[in-house]
Amino acid sequence: MADKTLVMTRVAIGNSIGFVVGLIGLIVLPYFIADVSWLLRWGILFWYITVGAIIGVFGVVTWHPIVKLPMPWWFRATLVGAWMNFVLTFFAYDDLQAAMLQIVGNQGVLGSPFWFTLEGAIVGYVMGFIANRLGREGPIRVKG
Repeated sequence: MADKTLVMTRVAIGNSIGFVVGLIGLIVLPYFIADVSWLLRWGILFWYITVGAIIGVFGVVTWHPIVKLPMPWWFRATLVGAWMNFVLTFFAYDDLQAAMLQIVGNQGVLGSPFWFTLEGAIVGYVMGFIANRLGREGPIRVKG
């Protein structure tokens, strides 16, 4: 079983980074969408706090039990961040579509809200990097 201190430290670090990223989103979102609702702004804040917590918890899983391969921190964190923002795009597609249209205009593929998946991968990578440096990584399990 994973060390409880390790898990709680990583979750606290992930929550802190998620709070900072979400707070930035809460503050700057009205500059991109003029008539953005408070519900979306608070949702972005809470979303990134949750993403940080998931990345923190997932940091103790260093071995994939089914495919029997190691999972380094950069893979786990990037995958979780990208997946969570991919899911966010489904929940808030219309609002994110409006944001992309106001940010880049009607530029075809660049106007797609699914670019938030790439943003989630980048944020997830940063969260994982900091959580891995300030906390520790989970136990490394050798194939066997």
